[in-house]
Amino acid sequence: MGNRYIKINENDNVAITVNAISAGTMIMEGIVANQDIPQGHKIALYPIPEGGAIVRYGVTLGYAKQPIEKGDWINEHMLELPIPPSLDEMKFGTNLVTDLPEPPARTFMGYPNPDGGYGGTRNILGIVTTVQCVTGVLNNAVKRIKKELLPKYPNVDDVVAINHAYGCGVAINAPEAVIPIRMLQNMVKHPNFGGETMIISLGCEKLTLEMLLDEEYNIQENVVTFQNEMGHVAIMEAIMNMAENKLKKLNKRVRVELPLSQLCIGLQCGGSDAFSGVTANPSAGYAADMLVNAGATVMFSEVTEVRDGVHIIAERCVNEEVGKKLADEMKWYDQYLNNGQVDRSANPTPGNKEGGLSNIVEKAMGSIAKSGASPIVEVLSPGERPTKKGMIFAATPASDFVCGSCQLSSGMTLQVFMTGRGTPYGLEAAPVIKVCSRDDMINMWQDLIDVNAGPIATGEATIQEIGTLLFNEIIDVASGRKHTFAEQYEIYNDFTLFNPAPIT
Repeated sequence: MGNRYIKINENDNVAITVNAISAGTMIMEGIVANQDIPQGHKIALYPIPEGGAIVRYGVTLGYAKQPIEKGDWINEHMLELPIPPSLDEMKFGTNLVTDLPEPPARTFMGYPNPDGGYGGTRNILGIVTTVQCVTGVLNNAVKRIKKELLPKYPNVDDVVAINHAYGCGVAINAPEAVIPIRMLQNMVKHPNFGGETMIISLGCEKLTLEMLLDEEYNIQENVVTFQNEMGHVAIMEAIMNMAENKLKKLNKRVRVELPLSQLCIGLQCGGSDAFSGVTANPSAGYAADMLVNAGATVMFSEVTEVRDGVHIIAERCVNEEVGKKLADEMKWYDQYLNNGQVDRSANPTPGNKEGGLSNIVEKAMGSIAKSGASPIVEVLSPGERPTKKGMIFAATPASDFVCGSCQLSSGMTLQVFMTGRGTPYGLEAAPVIKVCSRDDMINMWQDLIDVNAGPIATGEATIQEIGTLLFNEIIDVASGRKHTFAEQYEIYNDFTLFNPAPIT
């Protein structure tokens, strides 16, 4: 019959249902469901008094608003959110795991880069804009490039425009403007663009070429400025001529065997459910530990989905400097939310709750599972580039689109995206491997989900088995031997800057 329930920690006083169960169903000896309980939702294993702790993952998710009987269905309306962990009393470096699982491979087939940074997983002509004003014309030009030029250069995978809603009408000198500007500066140097990024400028915007580009890159061979051209025809001709010159150079790039120390992976989850922290995220964590063991850089993110487990993350920080940066990023985001008169409880979506996640604490405890057990060697502000190899916390919003764009700006060349509820999310500048948390999801979306972690919930597979499968999928996709469903169908979300600074 398979598993009826999943209990994570011996101290838990709740379990989640593997499938929907009817009232009167015995899920284990002495525990009978008092109500119909949806798939993935919690059932009380013991009586819980009003004000009593509701515990899953060995962590207090919240406090009961009313008395709860053994066998009751526990949902989001029944929990009082706990106070978040203190950021001033964390211990650093007390849980540094160095005995990581052995990876099945230590190399991948990637594109070396002229700056010696991360190797590319794709060979793309990237076009970064300085301002939204140029988007309409550039989009038309990209259509022409793909139709008229790209077929002549078979070693180039795609042409990608990094459009965004920034560059003018903004407080460009505000302290927090450093974030969107840094993101765009780093996208110019993205490893998948091979050092041949084009820049498209209007000419009068606040985000000047001098602010965006290094001096040696700010030259005529790399920049088209619309206001220097004699009308639409001339602008299009300038874009097409530059694109052809860039494509000729990119076409000479070839894949070679590279050490995994030249691979930068991003981890993210979206449309999460109660199974995410049991199946998909731990599998990604196991694969991540193997990648770190092999020398790769692995980033995990989403501040609001770490905040309630930040003390656990702090124990994995390799030293006090990394730990203090973690605390600083959490404090910055606490204030950012406070300025908007909300807190981290604004995070869970209706779909998260329908999938059994009662609040942000439960979501966070499942979310951090994707980071595995590796020591955390560095903490990045949004869009910063890593300076270390290994497991990195890249502080970003939890929004799928903003998080993905921030990770791209940090140099991520392939993303692994875990989902329980399902999303067709994808990125144009780097492939995205979609991992689902339950069998129902893969049965519904067989042509959108790349890896299914659902068999872990039913006891048909282990975290180690699915994690190893995912590791091999990462190497195959990074090496160009496989393409994800999002790539095959060209399902791409917008590049979305994180801009906490004022718009004027």
